[in-house]
Amino acid sequence: MSEDFARLETEGRNPRTMDLDRLSTPELVQRMHLESIGAFTAVEAVLPQIARIVDIVAERLADGGRLFYIGAGTSGRLGVLDASECPPTFGVSKDLVQGVIAGGDYALRNPIEGTEDSPEAGEADLKARGVGARDVVVGIAASGRTPYVIGALDAAREAGAFAVSLANVSNSALARHADLAIEAVTGPEVVTGSTRMKAGTAQKLILNLITTGTMVRLGKVYSNLMVDVKASNVKLQDRAIRIIISATNADRPAAEAALQAAEGQVKTAIVMMAREVSAPQANELLKSAGGWVGKALSEP
Repeated sequence: MSEDFARLETEGRNPRTMDLDRLSTPELVQRMHLESIGAFTAVEAVLPQIARIVDIVAERLADGGRLFYIGAGTSGRLGVLDASECPPTFGVSKDLVQGVIAGGDYALRNPIEGTEDSPEAGEADLKARGVGARDVVVGIAASGRTPYVIGALDAAREAGAFAVSLANVSNSALARHADLAIEAVTGPEVVTGSTRMKAGTAQKLILNLITTGTMVRLGKVYSNLMVDVKASNVKLQDRAIRIIISATNADRPAAEAALQAAEGQVKTAIVMMAREVSAPQANELLKSAGGWVGKALSEP
């Protein structure tokens, strides 16, 4: 390990966990749990930067752009996970939020050595997706110095995209290749260097905030209801019906009938019931309201 790498906060030894192998099992899990709280503290410190990114992403997605997460190892897997959850939760295209991991899909389940050390690979993976000026690219690396991610961020900026770095150390190398940096400093890990723990937890929290905040800003949420949910299985079908009931105080048979008449579109069903209009009329109201349910309900 180089001297520079050894100085990273994520690589230090945690003085609070030096006795892990001597603890009883209840003490062990409690100690690990208490350390996880540090991830939440680290995220709280960067909330202003996250809020700015949410506004930038929402503005660009509304203008036809896309959001890309790119990383290696745990960071890449977390990006793919967050991206893959957006279509069923918010009814968006699978292309709107994309996760890119060094080594491709095979790396989701298998470690691939060496790929993360290639900035050229990061550049190529990003260029292959046609990243352009309306897009946002979030490069994720706990160490803040992964060459694959640096290469991707450089390619993003060259293409005119807005580049964001997400690291878990201070003064990261990654930040020098981004338009805006998030540095959620989580400190030494429970197990030295195992950044899938606190650093990974902080990354997951931040990605959740970015995508969920963006979808709220885009009108994908009414009150706190996921009104663009895709009812693609039994569980989600039931959830869609319960969302309509919560939004309109209708009984279940009426909510089911409205969802069927709306061809599975929860937003349409809510506006139909609340405004006592047909499905085509509800769709017109939603269209004029830019897809926002609250605005559609208040339209004259």
